[in-house]
Amino acid sequence: MAIIGIVAIAQNFAIGKDGKLPWHYSADLKFFKETTHGNAVVMGFHTWKSIGKPLPKRLNIVLSRANSMEHQPRVLLFRSKDEVLALAEFLKGDLFIIGGAKTYENFADVIEKWIVTEIPLSIEDADAFMPEDFLEEFELTETKELDDTLKVKIYEKLPKM
Repeated sequence: MAIIGIVAIAQNFAIGKDGKLPWHYSADLKFFKETTHGNAVVMGFHTWKSIGKPLPKRLNIVLSRANSMEHQPRVLLFRSKDEVLALAEFLKGDLFIIGGAKTYENFADVIEKWIVTEIPLSIEDADAFMPEDFLEEFELTETKELDDTLKVKIYEKLPKM
């Protein structure tokens, strides 16, 4: 079991606008679906709201302290990162952190691998961003082309010296 961050990111580190992805690339959505299929996905409340329903064939975990969130069928609601990590020990597959910005930040210290789709745009009016140094302790291990415009880069955490 690995803890993996998966994100699509614009050239200016933007990841969202008005609670949604500010682009639509079917190749990236297909890649995301194939990569996370059969595993657990962890998302924050705003990401959950933007998706609107459980992602099929995945264990959906929503991390939220909002009291307004009701328990849903096929969705686990957790209040803390520690609760998610306690469950992770019992998972057969991987644990994918899928956003948004606060959830990525919350799990930054335990993410072992990043899967980053590079979006060939700069989103000037975006309102959610990745920190520019989020890959500082990682090294590029693989690059895949999804189509003519999209590349996916895979980064592994550097071993502690």
